Amino acid sequence: MPDSPILYSFRRCPYAMRARMAMLASGIAYTHREVLLRDKPPAMLAASPKGTVPVLVLPDGTVIDESIDIMRWALAQHDPELWLPHIDAGLIEIFDSAFKHHLDRYKYANRYGADPLVHRAAGLVLLADLDERLAGQNYLGGATRGFSDIALFPFVRQFAAVDADWFATRAPVAVRKWLELLTASELFQRAMVPTAPWAEKLN
Repeated sequence: MPDSPILYSFRRCPYAMRARMAMLASGIAYTHREVLLRDKPPAMLAASPKGTVPVLVLPDGTVIDESIDIMRWALAQHDPELWLPHIDAGLIEIFDSAFKHHLDRYKYANRYGADPLVHRAAGLVLLADLDERLAGQNYLGGATRGFSDIALFPFVRQFAAVDADWFATRAPVAVRKWLELLTASELFQRAMVPTAPWAEKLN
């Protein structure tokens, strides 16, 4: 078995983004394996047959294939920014379920046969609640970023990108500021460095 964890990831996947950001924030050395979702490597599928990223394979063979669980594991090893005290599990669940539901139907309206404006409006309601939580502070936990910020951020970023001009003028002000801070962070820039797809060596 390898000496360091292996993370199977896909650069643009929001679930993989938050896992990478947590791994980088923890400072744990790991092996990054960028995958093509249309051509998933057999080693990843052997570890996690459901075939979604991210997948973390630990040196002892343990497999963690849910992004929130990867975040928790990484920060349980080392949490230099003290993210773990700033977990709002209820808020994360809302954005992983209801917000993601509306995001998909806003972004991929044709795929779902949906009215994108209906789902944009529903997403905006959830962003308004997020805005209230951010009132008077830069991050959900206060002055510094925490677990919940990173868990939600990739999905709000994806929502903003569907119609950037609309978001820039209609999205809640505190949410826009929060998104700008996280997008401009050195941590996010490191997490988004392009990586060539990993080529599995088959005997």
